[in-house]
Amino acid sequence: MLPGIEYSAGVNFRDITHLAWIADDDLMSTEDHLKYVAEGTSWVAEVDRQVVGFVCAELAAKDLHVWLLAVRMEWQAKGIGRKLMGTVMDYARRNGYKSVTLTTFREVPWNEPFYRSLGFVVLDQENIDSRLTQILDEEIEHGIPGDLRCAMRLLISRESE
Repeated sequence: MLPGIEYSAGVNFRDITHLAWIADDDLMSTEDHLKYVAEGTSWVAEVDRQVVGFVCAELAAKDLHVWLLAVRMEWQAKGIGRKLMGTVMDYARRNGYKSVTLTTFREVPWNEPFYRSLGFVVLDQENIDSRLTQILDEEIEHGIPGDLRCAMRLLISRESE
């Protein structure tokens, strides 16, 4: 059911002409979903016993990196994505991670502005690490224009690495 949720969540990209192709882009594989489940870094949101959203993250040194947040289209703008991200942030705090990181689209209302509302900040070239730079480079190789993407971080702990 998670690929169906991801597909539904992506339909909104059809309303953004230069990003419409994302609505029909590849979905996360079942194998990748199972990897996050096995690692304990995949969470779902249910409404009336129906799964309506999910988030997948990965441990990366002292960071927790969010790979994908998706909420079924008809359940968007109801606080479900915010609740899922709250679960991620709580997990990072409980497990002593330094920060939560992600890459996302600039200026897409349910992307960078949404994450900013949760306290994430956009990382400039001086503050981005090699791991996040590599992720952004791989996104460009996949066909996403680099000027449309950014890396973001939410600091969880101020302890030094």
